[in-house]
Amino acid sequence: MSDLVTGEAVVLGLQTAKLPSRALAIVLDLLVEFAALLVVTLLLSVALVGLDGAALAATMIGMTVFFLVAVPVMVETFSHGRSLGKAALGLRVVRTDGGPVRFRHSLVRGLVGFFELIALSGSPAVITSAVNSEGKRLGDIFAGTVVVRERTPGAGGSATPLPPVHPHLLQTMGPELIAMDFSAVPEPLWLAVRQLLSRIGQLDQSVMNRMTARLAEDLSARIGHPVPPGLHPAAYLGAVLTERQRREWTRAQQQLWAAGPIPPQVPAPRPASGPVPGTADGRPHRVLGVPTAPAPPASAPTAPTPTATAPTAPIPAAPTAPAPVAPTAPSFDKPPAGTGFAPPS
Repeated sequence: MSDLVTGEAVVLGLQTAKLPSRALAIVLDLLVEFAALLVVTLLLSVALVGLDGAALAATMIGMTVFFLVAVPVMVETFSHGRSLGKAALGLRVVRTDGGPVRFRHSLVRGLVGFFELIALSGSPAVITSAVNSEGKRLGDIFAGTVVVRERTPGAGGSATPLPPVHPHLLQTMGPELIAMDFSAVPEPLWLAVRQLLSRIGQLDQSVMNRMTARLAEDLSARIGHPVPPGLHPAAYLGAVLTERQRREWTRAQQQLWAAGPIPPQVPAPRPASGPVPGTADGRPHRVLGVPTAPAPPASAPTAPTPTATAPTAPIPAAPTAPAPVAPTAPSFDKPPAGTGFAPPS
């Protein structure tokens, strides 16, 4: 059992893979890789029969590096640490802190593994894995990784399975949950409970039972209400955490209602004419295609004030005939201007 500690100080307690299971997984991976390399080599030897010896040798070396180094690195990177052999045996490569491997981890494992597994026939890997307490080979030591078991067999059925949470659990513990005082519970303890419940399906059964019992005991001691008899510690932690979230939601809604409704922001209507505030010359900007309203005069005339006397109708004046105009006789003394004609003398 390897006590892997995550960045949140949560002990995962995963079981590391030992030499026999790791060796069988590596053998399965190498058989698949060498079979694919053999098939591609036969096809290339038939297709590239016209090449000279040097070009053919370079092509074979490139295919060997691709299938024995690049392919394992890509498979481990995209599958997050599960090759074909590891998936068949229920193994996975993870970081020493329990997180998934990245490209740099897979690259270091692939480069070191080519020399210790293929070039040196696996002797360094067997010796290192047998001596190391966690079964690591040289690639794991240099990359900072470890191979763990994903499918952990039960110890003869002695592990107690996690009972399902009943729907009426909150209703049954309703009065007791309402009477609990959470002021003495520190925030790191709530964080540990939330992280444990979110990862409860990824832990070993015995580790999960031990951690839930310890957190439930610590939480009940600070609250003052012990775990009810017959109730699983994980169900107790879930009920208490749900009640705390309900109280926070209720407190947030009460603060929102106390603040009052937020008045809607209605924009002020813009006047149809007149100077626009903020312009340089106090005149509205002209928009293409839209005529601007004429500016009002500087001094507008004031309307006459009404008087108490009744208005008198105006008397129409008699129409006057226009005065007759006497016709004037044409004068032959001077020629008309502009004609160029002179009368006879």
